[in-house]
Amino acid sequence: MDIAAFIGITLGFSSIIVGNMIEGGNTAHLIQVAAALIVFGGTLGATLLSFSIHDIINAFKALGMVFGGRSSTSSEVVEDILGILVKARKMGLIALESHIRNIENAFLKKGLNLVVDGMTPAMIKEILYQEVTTYEETLKKASKVFESAGGYAPTIGILGAVLGLIQVMRNVTDPSKIGGGIAVAFVATIYGVGSANLILIPIGKKIMNRLKEEVFIKELIIEGVLGVESGVNPYFLKARLNAFLAEHEKTK
Repeated sequence: MDIAAFIGITLGFSSIIVGNMIEGGNTAHLIQVAAALIVFGGTLGATLLSFSIHDIINAFKALGMVFGGRSSTSSEVVEDILGILVKARKMGLIALESHIRNIENAFLKKGLNLVVDGMTPAMIKEILYQEVTTYEETLKKASKVFESAGGYAPTIGILGAVLGLIQVMRNVTDPSKIGGGIAVAFVATIYGVGSANLILIPIGKKIMNRLKEEVFIKELIIEGVLGVESGVNPYFLKARLNAFLAEHEKTK
């Protein structure tokens, strides 16, 4: 579980609600079904028009990356790789098959299976980097889905505000209907701007930030898998992976 994501959303919404109450507002006034239908329905429709169903599904799947914990840390990956390398040098690559089943990281498991299958280092590297590229492209598009939705929402909120004001002008002779029209108008703007800046755009940014870390972990795994395939000394591989980690921290 990503605590920062939950704290961020909770803090963002609670700040607005508490600030509204301090100003003397009532949170019940912020609940407008018509405004929600206009903003969220319109935003979803515009997003569906911009992307394919497959992209939308992948975007919702990426929410697990936003609110879930990391699959593996770099230190855990290095430890797993070195453990596998020590076993490979003692028992041989073929004997690793039973140990590979217990590895939780799917990418590391796939790389080691390629090693056990006897593929050349060049083929292993090509297959794994192709998977990294596909993974990266998929999540970049998922991020774009949320960022695009965040761009549409405020504009559709303004559209909802204009529709509410039109209703106000049409019923200007009936004071009982003016209040409802104005409420829809302003609440629609709040929904549009709020959902964009508190949820949609931050989620898109979070996916990109998490993607950078996940890609680095996968590249670290590729280096480790190639080291296992070549049967290098564990101390040498550890030094190489630690240098890889140090370089990553420096670029950060």
